[in-house]
Amino acid sequence: MRIVIIGAVAAGTSAATEIRRNDKEAEIIIYEKDKYISYAGCGMPFYISNETESFSSLVPRDPGFFKEKHNIDIYTEHEVESVNPENKTLMVKNARGKLMDRYDKLIIATGAYSVKPDLQGADRDNVFSLRNINDMIKIKNYMEEKKPRSAAIVGSGSIGLEMCESFKFSGLDVAIIARSKISKGIDDKLSLYIEDHLREKGVNVYTGTKTAEINDQGLVLEDGRLVKADMVLLATGAKPNVTLAKNMGVQIGITGAIKVDKHMKTNIDDVYSCGDCIEMYSAINGAPVYKPLGSTANKTGTIAGSNITGIKKEFKGILGTVIFRVFDLTVGMTGFSEEEAIKSGYDVVTSTDMRANKPEYMGGRPIIIKAVAEKETGRLLGAQMVGYEGVDRRLDVFAAAITFGAKAEDLMDLDLAYAPPYSTPRDPLYYTGVKLKAKQI
Repeated sequence: MRIVIIGAVAAGTSAATEIRRNDKEAEIIIYEKDKYISYAGCGMPFYISNETESFSSLVPRDPGFFKEKHNIDIYTEHEVESVNPENKTLMVKNARGKLMDRYDKLIIATGAYSVKPDLQGADRDNVFSLRNINDMIKIKNYMEEKKPRSAAIVGSGSIGLEMCESFKFSGLDVAIIARSKISKGIDDKLSLYIEDHLREKGVNVYTGTKTAEINDQGLVLEDGRLVKADMVLLATGAKPNVTLAKNMGVQIGITGAIKVDKHMKTNIDDVYSCGDCIEMYSAINGAPVYKPLGSTANKTGTIAGSNITGIKKEFKGILGTVIFRVFDLTVGMTGFSEEEAIKSGYDVVTSTDMRANKPEYMGGRPIIIKAVAEKETGRLLGAQMVGYEGVDRRLDVFAAAITFGAKAEDLMDLDLAYAPPYSTPRDPLYYTGVKLKAKQI
């Protein structure tokens, strides 16, 4: 069996290695239009700031590694231009010209691309996005060669907020511009807490405003204010790369990403898809969603690889669990926000509480927890947290609880780890359960 995978990085290489585990004889070929095939994209902000100095640790594997260890052939700087699913052929372009190939099974793992807003000046040499290693190298080289003193970030999602720290750590004056509030997906009180923290760290914050233009001085906001900046980062989101799939007749879902079933099959026989180019679904209510995350890309790649070799595995959906650092503050969310839950038709109760992550005598610091539950049943629907040590493990507790259908009152009964260096005798999650349960009555 000849299996061709279009796209490498997280999903494509995960699919390929899973196929090899299950089938020692299959021909496995990956075509990747980029130079880099496997990299830690989430580590890029920390390389730009020199918090991590090892480039090889971000790009640990090359085609030689996959050939030697897994007998997988990876061709970099090879772009698949078209696929004919009727005769199972594909046209591939490289530096030397074009070639025709064939497949028995095909996996589309074409990923996503940075959204570039329709903005005057967005094509200037000092304007960047950060989606892949090439973007990271361009930013790093510009900072080393041009020695900018200031940077403006358009967009306040996780990448935009992480880059506030990265630029500040590099000695730049930093401004961030948000069309609505900081970290749009998070609820208001927590958003304001993050905003205050940014200001405390010396970041100039502009909320509720659009960028009208980028010029040689910096950014011009819609109200005419000038935000001076020597360089600009557009952190305005990502869209699925579906052009190739659409042209070959693959069905596109309502989110604009490739529609697949729970086995990563598309509507075309012997064609699968995985990673940031596919439409996922909510593990809470099954609704289609598009939330491209590295963890999900790896997972869906493995599922595609299993099913393509006849081992049935189902995708269980996602909660959209996200965690990131804003200087020394940790921000995390999983499941529905209050707004999302209401839009999805739930009658909800919420709890917003601030508790110490551990006793004061051990240096305890606050964690704000907002949780959402269905009023009638008490079923947990989502949680958001902002705080310091311990946000990550408590967020994971919520993710597991939501996944397995736990109720608010179940938080009161969990036998969580306790010792003074790590928690209080009654964990902050206990009090969240108490408050949610009280509001159900």
